Amino acid sequence: MSEWVPKTTLGKMVLNGEIKNMEEVFLKGYKIMEPEIVDILLPNLQTEVFKIGGASGKGGGIRRVPVRRTTRMHKSGRRFKISIMVAVGNENGWIGVGIGEGPLGKQREVYKKAMNNAKKNIIPVMRGCGSWECRCGTPHSIPFAVEGKCGSVRVKLMPAPKGLGLCVPDEIKKLLRLAGIKDVWIKSRGDTRTRINFVRAVFDAIRKLAKYKTNEEFKKISGLSMGGSE
Repeated sequence: MSEWVPKTTLGKMVLNGEIKNMEEVFLKGYKIMEPEIVDILLPNLQTEVFKIGGASGKGGGIRRVPVRRTTRMHKSGRRFKISIMVAVGNENGWIGVGIGEGPLGKQREVYKKAMNNAKKNIIPVMRGCGSWECRCGTPHSIPFAVEGKCGSVRVKLMPAPKGLGLCVPDEIKKLLRLAGIKDVWIKSRGDTRTRINFVRAVFDAIRKLAKYKTNEEFKKISGLSMGGSE
């Protein structure tokens, strides 16, 4: 990190110690353009890789793999490209999703690109207890129902009572666990087999929740801080 030379105003402020936490970045409306900013303000982030690709399985069917490979025809022959989708976050209520693309055989570089994109897309997660069956006041779920979309996929996240767990597909569990959400219901429609769009739709719903994070009046009503309960 000592070798990092920031190129943006935000990066220089973070390196000089003028901004000391990620909450301040979002409350002041800064846009993160350098992943090193997140490395300084949110160290020890956890990582999850989504299985967005498919390979032939034994006896037919599709075996899900983390790397998606696409092919394009050129005059000189086929050109292969791979994609990797990564999520970074922590249980204090931060989540980011990013995709990296590159040529076949460069998995390490593509994974690093996906990690950097996920850090630049990181957002706060508004958590709460919006279920009428619970109302315990702890940030184990979400405060209200919210919808998200990407392509043909439409999702609706709904608050659930404490102890229910994550009633969502396995790949979406990876995203919600990183965000610190422990109980939630989901309703989805569209081509959810396209996992990239499915994950993006859920992330879009979480992003809509994050818009209320900058509303001081709403934070006072809900009794929640940027990271959880006050």
